[in-house]
Amino acid sequence: MTQPAYQSDAYAQSCTTTVTRHSEIGGDSGGVVVAASVFYPSGGGQPGDSGRLTWDGGAAEVTDTRKDGDDIALILAAGADLPPVGAAVTMTLDWSRRHRHMRIHTALHLLSVVIPLPVTGGAITAEKGRLDFDMVDAPEDKQQIEDALNALVARDLAISESWITDAELAANPGLVKTMSVRPPTGQGRVRLVRIGSETEQIDLQPCGGTHVRSTGEIGRLRLGKIEKKGKQNRRVSIHFAD
Repeated sequence: MTQPAYQSDAYAQSCTTTVTRHSEIGGDSGGVVVAASVFYPSGGGQPGDSGRLTWDGGAAEVTDTRKDGDDIALILAAGADLPPVGAAVTMTLDWSRRHRHMRIHTALHLLSVVIPLPVTGGAITAEKGRLDFDMVDAPEDKQQIEDALNALVARDLAISESWITDAELAANPGLVKTMSVRPPTGQGRVRLVRIGSETEQIDLQPCGGTHVRSTGEIGRLRLGKIEKKGKQNRRVSIHFAD
């Protein structure tokens, strides 16, 4: 099982590890499974990371990162040579892209606070993010939502994590806001992401993605479209204001 180094340090931009096997999930592009990864694999609405992989005698662009069973596979550019199994490799993250994913991901957690309704879906890009809500009627005051989001950003609230067991999560179903995607279980424990302190908590929910250290790092946000996506489903988008 690949060690998810991005979970212990979302700000790590490179690491040296080894190739444990080759992967076929990249299709025509080659893929390599690594022992440890600072690259986040696509999941939970957050895209897989990209960057560069280097080894003795070779180098290749990493165009995507995906789960391959319990492992993490780096998808290399089409036509790239694969490092041999057992080779030491250094992965270097496209940090600018990843950091924007982190900012948007944390902002979406804030959006779920400002709109306290069940979440039916979501997606993240380097430019914007969106959540789908179980919402019959569109909000009457979009500006109020945008102002509330930016007020939470401006408070520069700390982001922290903790872990609970699968059994503890099952006993506290209210922690789960998403209706369509359940938090990953089966490993014995689940990661919780907290916004604010334990005594002044703004949000607490299971999440395996990467986040910034504080809400102030997100930057000012702009509310985008609110679209109807079904009888009781509304899609709310947010963008970076700058």
